[in-house]
Amino acid sequence: MAKLRQAAIYGKGGIGKSTTTQNLVAALAEIGKKVMIVGCDPKADSTRLILHSKAQNSVMGLAAEAGSVEDLELEDVMSVGYGGIKCVESGGPEPGVGCAGRGVITAINFLEEEGAYDDDLEFVFYDVLGDVVCGGFAMPIRENKAQEIYIVCSGEMMAMYAANNIAKGIVKYANSGGVRLAGLICNSRNTDREDELIMALAAKLGTQMIHFIPRHNIVQHAEIRRMTVIEYDPTAAQADEYRTLARKIVDNKNFVIPTPVTMDELEALLMEFGIMEADDESIIGKTAAQIAAEQAEALAAA
Repeated sequence: MAKLRQAAIYGKGGIGKSTTTQNLVAALAEIGKKVMIVGCDPKADSTRLILHSKAQNSVMGLAAEAGSVEDLELEDVMSVGYGGIKCVESGGPEPGVGCAGRGVITAINFLEEEGAYDDDLEFVFYDVLGDVVCGGFAMPIRENKAQEIYIVCSGEMMAMYAANNIAKGIVKYANSGGVRLAGLICNSRNTDREDELIMALAAKLGTQMIHFIPRHNIVQHAEIRRMTVIEYDPTAAQADEYRTLARKIVDNKNFVIPTPVTMDELEALLMEFGIMEADDESIIGKTAAQIAAEQAEALAAA
């Protein structure tokens, strides 16, 4: 019996964590791996591509209808989708009411108590809201549920800033448990020298860029049909990118306690790659048109 591997996917909101996770999991299922996704986001959109649905009924939503989580059965909250992938959504309270992170705590405790982590399961992936590493959203790290943390990022400044913050969260809990950073997944935004930049960030954090996923419209075409690329067009080059990521994760043994950088170091890295200008107060508040006009004047005067 293979040891169960539990991994959490973090990253800046909107970076493509849920899409990346579902395509990755579909690729794992394609090679026969037994996998479960636990959506840790009140939006309950972490399993929609696997189940071909708008949103799965969540643990918190069903518990509210039933009266309490104790009134639920495992089959009430777990659905099985493409490739036999088991799907669970934690859900959360209505906006402005209560702590959304409590849904994560409630869902994971319920799954453990109901025997969801059975002997056949090989991988569990927790798709965690945004870059929040506090409260219930930190549970996969804090409670040592997930030993492997993958951070989805891009060459954009705020995505890198979020990755560094998540690394700080991992460091905080690493000494009290086995949680480790397993790598950065670059979900490309087609920024300049993006692969080099993320590899450089990974080196500073003491980890690896485990894979670079190029940007391609087929991902959106598949999402419109509520499908992963693996299922929508298994012959597509983009499907092979997710297969490559899946193989790298299966073989991955590079688990580290990260070495987060300071904001100054992060900005220096961005300046080194030409993503950010040196500290120059004269450019603050100027539009692209104004900058272009000034550059043209300077060229004319030269």
